[in-house]
Parts: sequence; C-alpha cells; structure tokens
Amino acid sequence: MRSLSAAVLRGAALTGLTTAFAVSAGLATAASAAAPTAPPPGLSCDTGKHAGDDHTGYALCRNNGGATQTFWVHLVCGWSPDVDGEHVTLNPGQSGQSTAHCPGLGTGIGKITVQP
Repeated sequence: MRSLSAAVLRGAALTGLTTAFAVSAGLATAASAAAPTAPPPGLSCDTGKHAGDDHTGYALCRNNGGATQTFWVHLVCGWSPDVDGEHVTLNPGQSGQSTAHCPGLGTGIGKITVQP
C-alpha cells in the first residue's frame, strides 16, 4: 500500500509541474502574440516575415516627417535570444529596410516591432 501511495503522490506532483509549465508557456505565447506596437512618429512601416524563411523578419519604413529618423527592426525569437536588425537612417521622403534573423534552432519569430 505504501508504494501505491508514493506512486500516486509522484504522479500528482508530475501532473502539477506539467500543468504549471503549460500555463507559463501559454502566458509567454499570449504575451508574444500581443498586438504590434506603433512605429515611431513620422515613420510609416510595414513589417513581416521573409517569404522564404520564417526566421527572417523585416521592417520597411518611409520617413513622412520633416526630420531625419533612425529605426531598426526588433524580433522576439521565442526560446532564442531576441535580435535587432541594422540601424537605418532616413532623410525626409526616403524609404529603407532593416532585417534580422532569429537563430534556426529556435521557435522562430514571435513578434516584430520597429524601434526608434
């Protein structure tokens, strides 16, 4: 009877841990799937994943303001560290693109934002 009780307790503990990990992973996924942030004022931007590579993201921006602006793309890469693309400086009326790549062994891009 003692070994049966111990087995039941171990099973319950394992189920509790599995549930806790699932809930925390669900919260992380929900946070990364939040609505995209607005680009910096004066920039109009399109963001997305590269058509041939789900680990490469981009921000294509146009400077609609009256002053020079610098921006870069920021990728949230799931289980891998987040990455930033190259800094792009645009004069008024210019367009440019910043790209970045999440590590291939990770879960891919969870969120793409444009940073000032």
